[in-house]
Amino acid sequence: MKLLRYGEQGSEKPAILDDNGVIRSLAGVVGDIEGSILSDEELGKLKALDTSTLPAINADVRIGACVGNVGKLICIGLNYSDHAAETGMPIPEEPIVFSKATTSICGPNDDIEIPKNSVKTDWEVELGVVIGKRAKYVAKEEALDYVAGYCAVNDVSEREFQAERGGQWIKGKSHDTFAPMGPWLVTRDEVPDPQNVAMWLEIDGKRYQDGTTGTMIFDVATVISYLSNFMTLMPGDVISTGTPPGVGMGVKPEPVYLKVGQKIEMEVEGLGRQSQMTINARP
Repeated sequence: MKLLRYGEQGSEKPAILDDNGVIRSLAGVVGDIEGSILSDEELGKLKALDTSTLPAINADVRIGACVGNVGKLICIGLNYSDHAAETGMPIPEEPIVFSKATTSICGPNDDIEIPKNSVKTDWEVELGVVIGKRAKYVAKEEALDYVAGYCAVNDVSEREFQAERGGQWIKGKSHDTFAPMGPWLVTRDEVPDPQNVAMWLEIDGKRYQDGTTGTMIFDVATVISYLSNFMTLMPGDVISTGTPPGVGMGVKPEPVYLKVGQKIEMEVEGLGRQSQMTINARP
């Protein structure tokens, strides 16, 4: 099942994608695609709907982030062995955990802002994990039972803010529009093996990233279990699980960073495609 949100930013409505690729409104069925409807029981009710009876929505409508009211957006750094190698950094012994401000979340095809005074804005295609039920001290063997579904995330990053301005990574990760999410929340039954998912990212038609979750250092189940020992994960929380190689900072002989007027396209297998243009930061 593929769930999504459509409409103007800040006023998105819930929807479901039917088997023919038609967007069907869930307005009046649920309030939003957010934590309260992400349990197995509530998702089961949505799956049982006859989507043909739901209003069809114009395919040209703006698609919003696939999850609303996200409480926490937690990310894992250097979680692909081949990405760690391209950065010249050692393989982490434990997951590197950081967060992005939830104000960075935007729709999958919204413009991406290049921050004021930015010189190193970078891209990262990632597998996002959406939590479906409260998770605290979860065993790795049971961790995937706490997943409502998966989505594509672009973990946009300003590397100078992240690594050269002191303090924690969150400064380089949290600018508005730095977390395009979606287009769909795909329920976990449609992603039987989250460690066998391909993904790619292109800038102006040139492919930079082409990887698979098979090279993750810490798999999805390990990440969920690990995080649940330090914080309670709640329904609607999102975990962005790291990126494969091919980010701008890793390009040889010289890094390549985003400039205004470029087109980013990316896809995570089975989870949909994103397309963004880069613009100057708005006031």
